Amino acid sequence: MKATVFLGGGRITSALVSGLRLAKYAPQVVVYDRHPQKLRQLRRLYGVVTEHNLCRAVEQARILMIAVRPGSVGGLLREIGRVDRPLTAVSLAAGVPFANLRTGLGLRVRWARAMPSPASRSGRGLAALAFDRGFPSAVKGELKSLFAKFGHVVEIPEQQFDAFTATHSSSHGYHALATLAGEAVKLGLGRGTALTAAAHALADGIVAWREGSISLEALLDEAATPGGIAAATLKAADRTGYQRAVAAGLAAGMKRARKNAKLA
Repeated sequence: MKATVFLGGGRITSALVSGLRLAKYAPQVVVYDRHPQKLRQLRRLYGVVTEHNLCRAVEQARILMIAVRPGSVGGLLREIGRVDRPLTAVSLAAGVPFANLRTGLGLRVRWARAMPSPASRSGRGLAALAFDRGFPSAVKGELKSLFAKFGHVVEIPEQQFDAFTATHSSSHGYHALATLAGEAVKLGLGRGTALTAAAHALADGIVAWREGSISLEALLDEAATPGGIAAATLKAADRTGYQRAVAAGLAAGMKRARKNAKLA
């Protein structure tokens, strides 16, 4: 049985390999990278097979994960050259469209795009998948099963990929946690208590919403009692531009994705 091969040994590969090990993924996992120290660390932490030769890595692949930065995708595909056998290739590069991907590797390679979360390392990730035209339905199911090992999977059209990428990143939660806890410390809470309170505010209630049957609107109404502290807090946040800040952040993410498409 051929392997699942990652080209690129950076952060997202580390997160996904960690998630695969947590899920007791049976097929062999191979990682290629130009930097020996990255390969040594991945081999030590997760027991993956490491490969220093790009061509040998591709030869071992049944599923090929393109896990390099968007600006490096085009050069990597040119270095690989034409592949003369059926191969499933999955690009993890944000913003790089199928139109750019299918120009490399040849017609026998079927392309998918995936946008997983770094939270995949804990099995609580979220990944979007998009499939190029003519992608076999049986292989779709295989990829969905693979990414389900990291958490929840959604299939969306490629034209929605940039918006999903800008929205789903766990960095939103980390940034909000750091900001909320930091402001609570300024009010006099100890850092540990502030982080615990902020994490509860951001995470536990959202988990309750995901796992329950009460609408988001009803939960907001329940939590922010008119005249209460929560209602006053939310009203002040909205009045001082919270929604505008979120909108500006997402717009910047979309702009970056469009630039990535031009880099590849």
